[in-house]
Amino acid sequence: MTQRLLSFRSLFATSLLVLSTTMADLHAQSGTALQSRIENHIKGLRSKGVLRGDEKTAWLVYDFTDGRELANINDKTPLQAASMIKPYLALALFHEVKAGRLEYGTTARRHVELMIQKSNNESTNWVMRQTGGPAATEALLKRYYPALCQNISIVEYIPDGGKTYRNRGSASDYARFLHALWYKQLPMSDEMLRTMALPGIDRLYTDVKSVPEGTRVYNKTGSTAMCCGDMGILVARGRDGRTYPYVVVGIIESGKRNTSNYSSWISRRADVIREVSNLVYLDMKQRYPF
Repeated sequence: MTQRLLSFRSLFATSLLVLSTTMADLHAQSGTALQSRIENHIKGLRSKGVLRGDEKTAWLVYDFTDGRELANINDKTPLQAASMIKPYLALALFHEVKAGRLEYGTTARRHVELMIQKSNNESTNWVMRQTGGPAATEALLKRYYPALCQNISIVEYIPDGGKTYRNRGSASDYARFLHALWYKQLPMSDEMLRTMALPGIDRLYTDVKSVPEGTRVYNKTGSTAMCCGDMGILVARGRDGRTYPYVVVGIIESGKRNTSNYSSWISRRADVIREVSNLVYLDMKQRYPF
């Protein structure tokens, strides 16, 4: 067991070093026309009052086919994570399963599915308890996956009624996570992808004007009275029969709680993320034979 665990640690240390270097190189290639279009779109929404002055936004787009970022805007800013922290909790659980310290049986599988697909908070807290609670879970992730957790902060269980949500992360954290996941560099990557592809809410594909029906999406949304976000991989299909996967991360954080008008606030911000996802698809369509 000890030899296997050491080998496992060595493998991930090497993989994540490569990942960290690769993503750093990609950052230097950014600043594309798509980034300008996203920035101008957000600026226009602010000028119309659709987005308030106290609302921060962060965006990151990564093209797997070309191997580079197409946009990174405020991508290293730590923002409220909301339910976008949940794939990280699954990663911590799967790490312990892979190391032989936990089992992934019927109960664990059900709670992971409820956590990712339904965003069930009771199941989320059950998963976090398996890995020792918030502080122990963060410590595990930062020890074994530092490249994916540069701005990740896990300080609390999901509170009753979602009153505080003090856990935080950044768009670049989520993009690195999705990059490692897509290339199967994480424990039980196939199971993670399966759960993230289960039918559910998304702000990257559903009701996005130009994204064709049937486009595959692996995602996790986040919603509170102060945060609206989505992080995911879309897999577009070209006329040539090939697939063209890409990452879109969008986060909008309010400076105040929108409790009295929550439904309208979260709905309009979700539409803003859909509008950006539409811009991304149209940009990808210019690059590849969609």
